[in-house]
Amino acid sequence: MPPTLASLVHHSALKLTVRAGRERLDTPVRWVHASELTDPVPYMEGGELLLITALKLDAEDADAMRQYVKRLVGAGVAGLGFAVGVHYEQIPEALADAAVEEGLPLLEVPRRTPFLAISKAVSAAIAADQYRAVTAGFAAQRELTKQALSGGPEGLLSALASQVDGWTALYDASGAVVATAPEWAGRRAARITGDVERLRERPAPASSVVGGGTEDGEDGEDYEDRVELHSLGTGRRARAALAVGTAAALGTAERYAVHSAIALLTLTTERSRSLYAAEQRIGAAVLRMLLAGHSDHARGVAGDLYGGLLDAPYRMMLAEAASASAGRARARGGAGGDAGADEMDAAKVEAAVAVLADAGGDLVGGLVEVVEFAAARSGEAVLVVPDGERVVVLAADGGEVVAACGRYAETVAMARGGSEQGADEDELVVGVSAPAGPVAAGAAYKQAEQALSVARRRGRVLVEHEEVATGSVVPLLADDAVRAFADGLLRALREHDATGRGDLVASLRAWLSRHGQWDAAAADLGVHRHTLRYRMRRVEEILGRSLDDPDVRMELWLALKATAATASATGAVSGTAGE
Repeated sequence: MPPTLASLVHHSALKLTVRAGRERLDTPVRWVHASELTDPVPYMEGGELLLITALKLDAEDADAMRQYVKRLVGAGVAGLGFAVGVHYEQIPEALADAAVEEGLPLLEVPRRTPFLAISKAVSAAIAADQYRAVTAGFAAQRELTKQALSGGPEGLLSALASQVDGWTALYDASGAVVATAPEWAGRRAARITGDVERLRERPAPASSVVGGGTEDGEDGEDYEDRVELHSLGTGRRARAALAVGTAAALGTAERYAVHSAIALLTLTTERSRSLYAAEQRIGAAVLRMLLAGHSDHARGVAGDLYGGLLDAPYRMMLAEAASASAGRARARGGAGGDAGADEMDAAKVEAAVAVLADAGGDLVGGLVEVVEFAAARSGEAVLVVPDGERVVVLAADGGEVVAACGRYAETVAMARGGSEQGADEDELVVGVSAPAGPVAAGAAYKQAEQALSVARRRGRVLVEHEEVATGSVVPLLADDAVRAFADGLLRALREHDATGRGDLVASLRAWLSRHGQWDAAAADLGVHRHTLRYRMRRVEEILGRSLDDPDVRMELWLALKATAATASATGAVSGTAGE
């Protein structure tokens, strides 16, 4: 620790005597300064031991000494050393009384002790303290490195908490607490997640100091932490954050330990680019083998890299970004769609929009980060392979990775519905296969592609294959090509109806829905069956097709359903906008 007034008083060679402020001798001394100015405050930084002989001071003037001492205390002077036997044989009572009144430590310096000796003693003590700090810092670095290699991040956090005599916490990219040391620090770490999230909004590397707040401790007393936050990562966005909580500001040795921990945790959380690229190449090769039906070869190439992922039931997910213009077209013409902001909780919408903004428009990249961190936190194996503009993800069925992907998609959907800003960003679409095994990888890929296609047409963020397999075929009719076919097939009938000469489209729909039963269809329309027969002959004449042909009836029915689906979706979007 740095030198204090007490250490100088106990220095056998200096022979200093305390005349006032004995209760404050534990004050650290940052430097020694000698000045005979009547007002040396403009040249002081605080923490100095000021040495004087009172050459230009009227040290026996009580008012002058009170003002002099007040200025020194206000400037943060650690103490005042008065040399006796030079201009005064002893410390004047006016100065001593003023020092007692203000609580300023006053040391008597004997004539045989030069000011230079005091300066040398303080300088030597400061140098020794710095040397001890550097030595302790190197020792801490070795210990932290040892713990990081043997115990991982948890071991490193424990060693750091011991070094700083406090607590530590590690947060992931989402701001969630990953680990703490000691274990009881989890409650304190959770209180500052808001500060961690604000730190993540700043370009890395970033740091801040926050108060952890006051809370009742286990002993019934209140405590207030001083918490340092540091972002971890080498990219534009932080991949993690470190919190260090202590009762007081960190010293030099503790600062060395924290900086070493930051470097080690950054190395732990940031894999080298070459290693990451190599893993991606292996993952791409494994995926190609699985899709080609060579599951045994895929296992051999993967080794232990993906654990038992290739043997257990997994889900295959395809994610890609669609242009904003395509997203707006889907919002106008797609069936289903995401809920509007008026149907959501305002706070949830605001949080979702913040997530969308944090992704910086790269929603696919944001999904990859969420998937990787979910895998790291849960200990699950995951295979992430870029495939052109797509990303292919293999994850255990029912695991945390699949769940995290779903939560992320829900957040993006909520942000879309709650903010117009989302319309200007590249949108995210995700297709998820049904659970599959290694021999069914090709089928799972096709299922994910089908789900992805449906998600794109419906304006949805994420669609699972189960929805496609068990749902109605009607939403699929909202495709642009199907709508164009329906418009072309029914245009002549609509133009006929527009002249007021009959209601052929409604009559055709009623007749087809009743499977060609004349009486039932006529009753639905409220007309005589002969009238309906006449209308159907007009339909055949106008279209140039026979209604006795089952293929013709099927095409006409699908065209009518596609028209109805489009009208329903357009009305839903218009209604939401009107609200």
